[in-house]
Amino acid sequence: MNKTRTFVIGDIHGAYKALIQCFEQAQFDYNHDRLICLGDVCDGWPEINKSFDELLKISNLIYIIGNHDAWALDWAETGEKPYIWLSQGGRATIDCYPEGMPDKHVQILKNALNYYVEDNILFVHGGFYTDLPLETQDQNVFIWDRSLVDQALYFKSREIERPLSQFSEIFLGHTPTINYDSEKPIKTCEVWMMDTGAGWYGKLSMMNIDTKELFQSDPVTELYPDHSGRW
Repeated sequence: MNKTRTFVIGDIHGAYKALIQCFEQAQFDYNHDRLICLGDVCDGWPEINKSFDELLKISNLIYIIGNHDAWALDWAETGEKPYIWLSQGGRATIDCYPEGMPDKHVQILKNALNYYVEDNILFVHGGFYTDLPLETQDQNVFIWDRSLVDQALYFKSREIERPLSQFSEIFLGHTPTINYDSEKPIKTCEVWMMDTGAGWYGKLSMMNIDTKELFQSDPVTELYPDHSGRW
């Protein structure tokens, strides 16, 4: 039997073609390998539905909810379409589902985790407050917080390497590395920033968490030249 590999992937934002490129590069085994998705499959590029369908083929999938997923789930359940969501890529999700989001996709989001911990490694979409126990913090913190990233990047700018938390590693999405002039994941302290801007003009990134081998798509704007993503 093939050895199980564990991969973590950043924010997909409907870029199905980019997802397939990452899987093909890694020779991802849908039956034996494991994927930890850091959330935000929704909103942006035009193939949110295909992205979810592809993820459903994976036997060992851990899905962590992102802020865009939370918006999309609220729309799927209530029909509400706040302007802030529409202006941040939500229109693409609505267009993907002219008859509403199917239950199999709704269930992915309803069953998604706020965070996942294994072997003292934390996986979360946005961040968390390092001075409080995880179990006491609200979902909004996990999907929206950037204080951890801000602190990690401050330490990086000062060339300070010291732990920010009790975890050996933290993998998160939400904050695009292209905002900091990097098309690859940024590692600072114990934090790995895995969102490399696939929702905008960057690439989608997937990493083997043990070997740190990186797999990246083409720039998503090249894969969807007739669409604007989250612009």
